[in-house]
Amino acid sequence: MAKYKEDGFYPGDVLITNHQAVAGQHLNNIVIYTPFFYDEALIGFAMVRAHWMDVGGLSTGFGGGVKIGDPWMEGLQLNQLKIYEAGRVNETLMAILNDNIRYPNSSLGDMRAQIAACHLAERRLSELFSKYGRDTVMAYLELIFAKTEERCRKVIANIPDGVYEAESFLDNDGDNLTEPVRIHARVIVDGEAMTIDLSGCSQARKGAINSRTLAGAMVAYKALTAPFDPVNEGSFRALRVVIPEGNIMMARYPSPMAKWSIILPTVIDTVLAALANAIPEQIPVAHFGTLGGSITCFGVDPRTNKPFVLQGIEGGGWGGRPHEDGESAAVSVCQGDVRNAPIESIEIKAPVIVEERRLRQDSGGAGTFRGGLGFDVRIRNVTEVQWNLSQGRRSQCPPWGLWGGKPGEVSDYLLKLPGETVWRSVDVVRHAVPAGSEVLVRTPGGGGWGNPFERDVERVRLDVLEEFVSLDCARTDYGVVLCEDGSIDVDGTNHLRRMSGESSACGYGAAR
Repeated sequence: MAKYKEDGFYPGDVLITNHQAVAGQHLNNIVIYTPFFYDEALIGFAMVRAHWMDVGGLSTGFGGGVKIGDPWMEGLQLNQLKIYEAGRVNETLMAILNDNIRYPNSSLGDMRAQIAACHLAERRLSELFSKYGRDTVMAYLELIFAKTEERCRKVIANIPDGVYEAESFLDNDGDNLTEPVRIHARVIVDGEAMTIDLSGCSQARKGAINSRTLAGAMVAYKALTAPFDPVNEGSFRALRVVIPEGNIMMARYPSPMAKWSIILPTVIDTVLAALANAIPEQIPVAHFGTLGGSITCFGVDPRTNKPFVLQGIEGGGWGGRPHEDGESAAVSVCQGDVRNAPIESIEIKAPVIVEERRLRQDSGGAGTFRGGLGFDVRIRNVTEVQWNLSQGRRSQCPPWGLWGGKPGEVSDYLLKLPGETVWRSVDVVRHAVPAGSEVLVRTPGGGGWGNPFERDVERVRLDVLEEFVSLDCARTDYGVVLCEDGSIDVDGTNHLRRMSGESSACGYGAAR
């Protein structure tokens, strides 16, 4: 509206934007939107955001790495441009897109799907307005917003008033490797309203982990108040978010944002951790804290002699909860609409072999309710390719435990070239490797909830039988000893748990 004013839109317009001064994310996130008119009046816009696999520059896959110095290096910047104006296509803009994107069939195919979705939304809105009239529809929209707000306020009212704080960090920003990136959440509960103040977080950094977004605070708030309900304007009316200009999540253009979302899962976990003392029966332990194990490689497929891109995201472990274990191999809190690809699909679409995809033993933090497990995914490329293997930057701040629970294991990307016998941890973008190279993607586990020595020993035994937990971990982290036949060594277990001094619970056996 600021750019075109209300009278600058026409039926048949289609606009595109990814510009970081407006969208505040990496350039791969493309928004397509169309104006909706009723009785010649502009009512609103239909919008669809989608991740394009390439927008030129170094954007291929899930965007450029942390060393991208500015948005021009990252890719094409599109600042609220009209692809169609009053129904007429902008051929010049279409040619620019086609000529500057490595995989135009994919990216422009996404664009056409987004346009089709927006046009469908326009038709559905037109049907509603025609059937019920503008005044009725607008009144019921406001009613939906008000009811949603009321439900959220009731949830907040059950949280004790107070000021709650928590802190975490990322290892570094990829540019200055010795300076951690501070994340600090201050949550203020006042009656039926909540303020999430992220002013204490790091200032904008030279590494490309900046953004302009309220998403971290808003996702945490939505998870607390109405996690299963659709999102609408009323969802956040009782929330005030404080992020000052110059903050890492309110960075000024042209701060680099290629890896903009790397910080968000940790921000969300930190907001929740701040409330652990206020509502301990509702707060889970930290989940794996990254966007997942991203798998990105590209090159030329010798089977077709055509370029290919492989993109995938593997899940990790969620934190233990007050009454049950964390989920294993689940998507990030920020990636609810993303799933990992079937192995068969991966191998059909790209010249790679998935040698292994399995749950990562002992990766979940030990606890009364343990953290979920991460993944180990091992892939061999059968032709020369380029890999993007960007570290999650949480090796020094693993997914933490609560109430005596232990942290989950951290993520890693490992590479082994042909002829090598030792895996090497890497942090690379557009890294060319020969055929026969192997990559191991290790995703983190979730933190544990509660004292591990108070975990039910039968649960520990079953975890060992399922190979979720090793025999060594069962003994050292849980104080549980198993016999060769898989049964519980009652005397050995009671001895370990008594000697640990970490539990006041009864020993295992008849007295339990």
